This record gives sequence, structure tokens and C-alpha cells, in this order.
Amino acid sequence: MGIRSLLSKPFAAYIARQTKKWSVNAGKFQDKLLEELVTKASGTAFGKDHHFDSINSYEDFKKNVPIRDYEALSPYIQKILKGEENILWPGKPTYFAKTSGTTSGTKYIPITKDSIPNHINSARNALLSYVHETGKSQFLDGKLIFLSGAPTLDKKAGIHTGRLSGIVNHHVPGYLRTNQMPSYETNCIEDWETKVDQIVEETFNQDMTLISGIPPWVQMYFDRLSAKTGKPIKDLFPNFEMFVYGGVNFEPYRAKLFDTIGKTIPSIETYPASEGFIAYQDSQTEQGLLLLANSGIFFEFIPVEDYHEENPRRLKLDQIELGVNYALIINSNAGLWGYSIGDTVKFVNKNPYRLVVTGRVKHFISAFGEHVIGEEVEQAMKKTCEKFPDVELVEYSVAPNVTPTEGLPLHEWYVEFAIAPSDMEAFEKELDLQLRHKNTYYDDLISGVILRPLKIIQLEKNAFINYMKSIGKLGGQNKVPRLSNDRKIAEAMQEFTA
Repeated sequence: MGIRSLLSKPFAAYIARQTKKWSVNAGKFQDKLLEELVTKASGTAFGKDHHFDSINSYEDFKKNVPIRDYEALSPYIQKILKGEENILWPGKPTYFAKTSGTTSGTKYIPITKDSIPNHINSARNALLSYVHETGKSQFLDGKLIFLSGAPTLDKKAGIHTGRLSGIVNHHVPGYLRTNQMPSYETNCIEDWETKVDQIVEETFNQDMTLISGIPPWVQMYFDRLSAKTGKPIKDLFPNFEMFVYGGVNFEPYRAKLFDTIGKTIPSIETYPASEGFIAYQDSQTEQGLLLLANSGIFFEFIPVEDYHEENPRRLKLDQIELGVNYALIINSNAGLWGYSIGDTVKFVNKNPYRLVVTGRVKHFISAFGEHVIGEEVEQAMKKTCEKFPDVELVEYSVAPNVTPTEGLPLHEWYVEFAIAPSDMEAFEKELDLQLRHKNTYYDDLISGVILRPLKIIQLEKNAFINYMKSIGKLGGQNKVPRLSNDRKIAEAMQEFTA
């Protein structure tokens, strides 16, 4: 056992004790945190505009601070970009995390000196939770790789600016940096395909023990490793013991990824965002991700059905109910207030508070009032694939077709298979049945002959890779939307039909 794995065990035990302390009293820690956040930001421009000095309770906070998305918060961001201080949080941000917005173009999300530990320590603690629960730590002794965007940073108003993954790369602890792959020079390559090829060259003969990244791009890395060497990943990396992932639902990728590896290995799911590290998988036996209630973020939750109302219901953590879909709202020491990050979540446990990510506020299909959400689409596909075990998925995206050239409107599923169903019609029927089980409104529309059953449009090999490449979003933290209420992706996919 190496020095890293040896020293990790007592540290993991310490972190586990600290985690238990706040997680069993998460509601109280959240109340205290809100008070601290409001007090510290009361002298900022935002705090003065929203009367922070008169806020004495959560009810006061809700009256003074409305829910905002990036566009609504943008006037404050613009002041920071012009060089002004004490706008959203005391002083200036240490970084801007640069992300793409759907309506606002590039978004600049502040990361402050106070909020950096949320991003760095949370990722560390996810690994330490696994070490403490299982006693396994040798994966820390080998080579580690984090497939991410380039760590190169530029400056806006004197503030270092770049992708979140690039910013975090600069804060990898020294004790891990010595065994981190790939080289800094390779990590700085912007073109994703060139970068992956170079990573393959640097790592195919290394002792890789931990690999982290968004599943489709890790799959791409594995495919190129196998193409180069002719070997399954388990033979290339016999000590590969840990896969860390986040950003998308892993289930559609699980079978193909583990088939490429050649065996099933332990994994840890994380829930990081540019706006903050929200949750991580703290147990290999319990469902859901532990909400980080003591990491600089005060959380609010809006029932999804209320989200678009003028004055939606807003709940703090100890007011939530299990099994309900909520839009996630954050207030943080990065200076984000009443900020909707666009995700929807559902709690599966209250002691401690564990959640699953169910989709995106803007990613749904409701062309006829069915309001099909990401969780329903993914569960329907998962159940269908369980009944067709020979089928292997690569990726898929769903869109409505309101005005088909013939017949009733329908949902079209654009699917890339690694191994396609031998009976596509039977697969389609089962998928439609599963979606009807998940969504009663969709079921009513089919029964009422307002919609016809869904149709699968089979795509050629590498269709989604080529699509993402065509829009300049191949690799890194980019993801294909699983469903949308318009035809933008569907029209683009016509070029890639099989």
C-alpha cells in the first residue's frame, strides 16, 4: 500500500465524522448558513438593493429576493465585468467560470475565494466517503485522469476566466498532481479529438487506477484506446478500480462502458455545476446523492408545476417532500442569490437528505400538454433495454413532430445504437408502453388518438459525436440534451440518419 492510500484512511474517517455531524442536522445548518450569507453580503450592491439589513428570517428573505435566472442577474454581473467591487459578494470574484447560455450567449459565473472550497473539497470528499465506507484506497496510488476542458485561463476585468474544469485543475492538491494525467500541455489542447488522441498516446502504457469524466467522452477515450491496442480496458489498465462521473444519467451508457472495460468496476456519481458543487454519492449501497448542506450554498426548492408562476412556492430544505420534482435554487458565497440553475431534482431520503437529478427545467416535451420530462424518458428507455438485453445504446434525443407529412403527430426518438434491436417494431412498442406507464398525460393522448405511438429514427455510427462537433461542442463538459420541445436538434440529426 502506497503513502497516499495509507494516509487517506484516517483522513477519510475524519471527513466521515464531520459529514455525519452536519448531515443529520442539515436543516439547522442551512438556517445558520442563510443568516451568515445575508450578514456577510449586506454591504454589497445586491445586499443594499434587496434590504439585507432588514432580513431576519427565511420569510423575510423570500419577500426581498426574487427568483432569477442568469439573464435577470446579468446587470450585476456586468458591473463586475466593468471592474466594480462589492457587487454580489464582498470584493471581487477570484474567477469567472465561463459557460454557454441558451439565450444569453456566454455566461460568466462568479467563483469567490469563499466558494472555491465548495468545488475542491466536495470532489475530494466524494472519494474519501468511498474510502471510508469500503476500506479500499489503493486507487489513489496509481495514475489518475480527469477528462475535462482545457485549463487555460484568460482575464475579464482582471479576473481569471475559463471553464470550471480548467479552473478546478489549477487547484488539484499537490499530493495528487504528481500522478495526474495527462500532461498539462496535452490538457491545454482545445480540439477535443486531437486531445483525446494525444491522451491515448500518453496513457495507454500507464498504470491508470482512477478515471473521471462525462460518460460519453470517457467512452470515446476507451474506444480509441481499444482501437490502438486491440485490447479491452481491463487488460490495458489491470489496476483500474474507480470511475467517477457526473453531468448525465449514467444508465444509458453503463452497459456499453463496462463492456468496453471488460468488467464492472466501482463508480462514484458527482453533481458539480459552475454555480456550485451540489451533491455527491456518499454510499455504494444507498440510492441518491448526498446534498451538501454545509458547503456555502443555501438551497431552495420550487415544485416544478409552480416554477413558471409569478410567485411560485419556495421551500427550504426541511420543508421538502420525498418523491416530488423540484426546480433547484441556490444562494451562495459566490454571490448568487435566488438563482435558478435550471436543474430539477427529487429527494429519495431525508435522513440524510439524498436526491437524484431528474432533468432540466427547459428540457421537456409538452407540445400537447403531456409535459414529458427527462427522468421519464430515461426510465422508459432503461426499462425497455432491460427487456431487450442484446441491445446496446450509444445516445439518443427526443423531440415532438407536430406536423408530420402524414398521420397523427408523434414523438420522434433519434437513437444511435451500438447494437440495434433485431426487431425494431417490438422495441418501439415496448418503449412507447413504458413511457405511457411513466406519464399518464402521454398515455391519455395515445388512448385518445391525439398522438400516435412514438417512432425511432435510427442514426448512423458516431452521429452524436459528429453532431456535437458540427456545433463546436465536442467533448469537455458538453452534453447532448435528451429531449427538447422544439425541432432544432431533430432537424440537425436528419443529416445523420442511418
